[in-house]
Amino acid sequence: MANNGTTGKMKKVIFDCDNTMGVKDCDVDDGLALLYLLGKEQIELSGITTTYGNSDVETVYANTAAMLQELGRTDIPLLKGCDKNVLDCEAAEFLVETVKADPGRISILATGSLTNLYAAFHMDQDFFDNVGEIVLMGGITEELNINGRILNELNFSCDPAAAECVLRSRQNVSVITGNNCLTAFFTAADFRHQLGLNRKPIAQYIYHTCKDWFRTMMRVFELEGFHNWDVVAAVYLAEPDMFMDKLYGFDSGEKELSQGFLRLSGPDEAACMINLPEIKSIEKFSEEVYQSWLTAQCDFRISDGTAG
Repeated sequence: MANNGTTGKMKKVIFDCDNTMGVKDCDVDDGLALLYLLGKEQIELSGITTTYGNSDVETVYANTAAMLQELGRTDIPLLKGCDKNVLDCEAAEFLVETVKADPGRISILATGSLTNLYAAFHMDQDFFDNVGEIVLMGGITEELNINGRILNELNFSCDPAAAECVLRSRQNVSVITGNNCLTAFFTAADFRHQLGLNRKPIAQYIYHTCKDWFRTMMRVFELEGFHNWDVVAAVYLAEPDMFMDKLYGFDSGEKELSQGFLRLSGPDEAACMINLPEIKSIEKFSEEVYQSWLTAQCDFRISDGTAG
């Protein structure tokens, strides 16, 4: 059940996300995960499918299309996803067709609601059998306490029926939980040092696009930084050796998943197992992320070297 990928091995990836990087008062981590993937030579992005969570499907799709335009990466296929309780959309069709054409070789990174994957399974009962691996960001194993405030889980609770379907697919499923992301805290000071003072267009793009999110974190949580949730899942997909795999039995139903809660047991105590990886070294993790952001393969057309 653990990620069997080898560091440096080429992976074909479909990124299923609710990217709102650049949308006022919305999270930036899906966009940062995309930029991380664009900095990895061993990752081939087969396509991006948009879903809901941070915002609605229309907003996420339009925002991601604009971002790909800004990055000069309109060569990457972009497909609009399904609304909740809708199991027919171009994203689901793309997922089915792409994994069927290359069975066992496509990795899926899903960082929003799981409706598109659920819809793909309804279109083709062999869908999960054709997927090589699935890496999810979502779920909690205990309350998420952010500077004294309890943060509700989002990704699994958006569509608990879809979450249960994917988690019980009995495929190679790894889950980066909200709890296991808490160490991936990126401070405003480090962000400025690593990116704000770097004149590369990609550094300026990231720094300026994320500035408002730092202000939001200070206003809402009184934090001088943010937890880089989805980027943790992207790093696990690309560099699994930077994590410790931990297998658990999984026994949550739709009711518990409506709160995003994962009820776990020993790996031999349940028929369904999932992997909940943990970062080995946050220092090496952070270095890896900044390095990949700075080498993201983009084609900027920004005259003054800044963005936004």
